[in-house]
Amino acid sequence: MAEAVTEEVVREALRQVVDPELGLNIVDLGLVYGIDVQDGKVHIRMTLTAIGCPLSFMVNEMVNQAVRQIPGVESVEVELVWDPPWTPDKMSEEARALLGFW
Repeated sequence: MAEAVTEEVVREALRQVVDPELGLNIVDLGLVYGIDVQDGKVHIRMTLTAIGCPLSFMVNEMVNQAVRQIPGVESVEVELVWDPPWTPDKMSEEARALLGFW
């Protein structure tokens, strides 16, 4: 029997998705606002660093690919939101240090 898909497993998979402009993963950048998992269906609420990001389609596709590789995932829905807006204070301490936000 396959293990249940959990928020933690999804979050770990999302660490493999690297923002093409900043070169850091979307979790440490603070772009993932929420993950809901129910019966193999994964809903991810996230943002991007800027409205109108020309790479939004690419990031969406990378998120889908990373999460669909998790055993037990049946579907992935990515909800792109702009409220609250992303700011550098949403980044992990490590990401802020790597990008010079000290």
